[in-house]
Amino acid sequence: MAENILNVIGIEAYMGMVILLFSIGILGVLFRRSVIVLLMSIEIMLNAVNLLLVIFSVYHQDSSGQVFVFFSMAVAAAEVAVGLAIIVSIFRNTGIVDISLLKNLKG
Repeated sequence: MAENILNVIGIEAYMGMVILLFSIGILGVLFRRSVIVLLMSIEIMLNAVNLLLVIFSVYHQDSSGQVFVFFSMAVAAAEVAVGLAIIVSIFRNTGIVDISLLKNLKG
């Protein structure tokens, strides 16, 4: 029987990678002003959380976490499609996609 990959590598290495990915996403959200980079950073953070769910699902030998990740990724794909459509619409109307300049778009 094949050995569990978490026993070979260790759960700490995976959790370190999740922390690194989530930190990169947080830094992208906090310090970048481009809407595209902001969306990519949010997706990195979401993928870090999904990876953590899969890690703990494998660790506890329960597949429900992996099923949840599948549906979460489907919702995230729809979110990105809607977000990009909104960004394209804003760019067509204003000609910019800089967050600091888009504060005045309130109703």
